[in-house]
Amino acid sequence: MTILIKASHLRKTFGATVAVDNLSLRVEEGQIYGLVGSDGAGKTTALRLLVGALKADSGEAIIGGYSLARQTEQVRAQLGYLSQRFSLYEDLSVLENIRFFSELRGLTQQEWLPRCMEILEFVGLSAFKDRRAGQLSGGMKQKLGLASALVTRPHLLLLDEPTTGVDPVTRQDFWQLLIRIVSQEKVSVLITTPYMDEASRCQRVGFIRQGRIIAEGTPSDLRSTLDSRILEVRGQPLVTLRPAAERLSGVENVRAFGDRLHLRVTAGCAEAVIKNLAKIFPVGHGARVEARLIPATLEDVFIALSESSRNP
Repeated sequence: MTILIKASHLRKTFGATVAVDNLSLRVEEGQIYGLVGSDGAGKTTALRLLVGALKADSGEAIIGGYSLARQTEQVRAQLGYLSQRFSLYEDLSVLENIRFFSELRGLTQQEWLPRCMEILEFVGLSAFKDRRAGQLSGGMKQKLGLASALVTRPHLLLLDEPTTGVDPVTRQDFWQLLIRIVSQEKVSVLITTPYMDEASRCQRVGFIRQGRIIAEGTPSDLRSTLDSRILEVRGQPLVTLRPAAERLSGVENVRAFGDRLHLRVTAGCAEAVIKNLAKIFPVGHGARVEARLIPATLEDVFIALSESSRNP
């Protein structure tokens, strides 16, 4: 499998702040790689290093076979980049925006016009080609940014939290479009996101915290690290149930998930914890408690990894 991004030991500081710390990752051809972490984890800085917008203090990156440090222009020719904030020209129309970025990359009118119309049709904006970008909805602006990044037929798309601030339906539409892009346009994707449901859609995930990759693998491999260690507990009242669960031997973490709790337990302790919950809240004594083992979510995994990285 061709490796399109191979980053090794990247480091970037801003004064005393370490934004990216010894970061290494690789993205293979045809892959959606999710760089996942909370705000301030270093996701945006990592992407800016990979597109050449920032220079790393140390480390190296090979992108599309070219050295980012020595062959920056060749690297940029391989990439399409969508920043976290809408950065197109709101006074220009949809088509004018894409034309601008096409000509900026050296495409002639004979090249950019058919490609622009093709890509606008692909993302569902062909009927809005003459509308000013500033009059588009949030979801349509997102699609315009994606179309502008795709117009030069890049091998790689780097997307920085593209669904932040949009509604769930728009997020779903965007991901369906992204999967089509990978399949039909033969583009590989590196996407940053704070959302664990989006991470589960990626072929490979890197969890980042304080500028470091703290775990990496497929979603299923990452979830398997907590096999037989997550209990879903339902019962009322939660205000009584949660502190009682936190005090039980073998319980490492308790988190509320809507109207239920997720308990992370020490390996091999699940059955004992279930029995102890039944003793604390016996049937007919004002609280009905149900506990069962469930598969771990990526959020469960990320919480466990974040705690272990804080307390090595």
